[in-house]
Amino acid sequence: MSRCIVVVTAVHGPHARFLPEAYASLCAQRLPGGWEWHWVVQEDGESEGVRPHVPRDARVTFRQGRAGGPGVARTMALAHADGSYVKVLDADDRLAPGVLARDLAVLEGDPDLGWATSRVLDLMPDGSTAGFPGDPDEGPIERGAVLAHWKANGFLAQVHPASLFVRRELLLALGGWMALPASEDTGLLLALNAVSRGWFSGEVGLLYRKWDGQMTGQAAHADRAEREVRVAVVEARARALSRLRWGAPAAL
Repeated sequence: MSRCIVVVTAVHGPHARFLPEAYASLCAQRLPGGWEWHWVVQEDGESEGVRPHVPRDARVTFRQGRAGGPGVARTMALAHADGSYVKVLDADDRLAPGVLARDLAVLEGDPDLGWATSRVLDLMPDGSTAGFPGDPDEGPIERGAVLAHWKANGFLAQVHPASLFVRRELLLALGGWMALPASEDTGLLLALNAVSRGWFSGEVGLLYRKWDGQMTGQAAHADRAEREVRVAVVEARARALSRLRWGAPAAL
């Protein structure tokens, strides 16, 4: 496996204008010698409006495909994920300085960890930031801890799936993101924690943009009937997977 971190971004038309900011935050990352990043931007659809916002850089791959939601787009992007690790970066978010190197150091240092997350700050329209209450202490997250917290706290995880950094082989073994209209990233997070330990970094790793066009702010996302179905299948999958255990390849 190449010494590469594949950064996966799903995008559709309204979010494309933020891609240059996401790219700038990626270019500011510094990795250890011998490591590199590859940014895969997968459009959720086949419009003419996204490509002009994609930077011209040999390290950037742009692909299009049938619309199916962000989970489908990210999973399709895995066809171009030729590295050891996958980092999620939503099109309207920005990486914080140093996060790729920190995530990499944690997983390279402990083969028993399958994934890592970081502290996230909301990025408000006026440029100010705001933290989330209840961040866990920095350190390992034991198997099943995310599901337990999610169930006990109104289906809110204690770590943010938009900050996910994960071993590519483990991500593929779980089938990528869930086939849901929303909460596909939370479903993946719970599945990962069902089979492997993770890590939470107390340093800020992501600026999560808050704006009128974000998908989680749309009325459909809060539809009660759909939400009940989503959380039911997310929980059922996590509980079924909890009877399994992921093991890092011997080479790690």
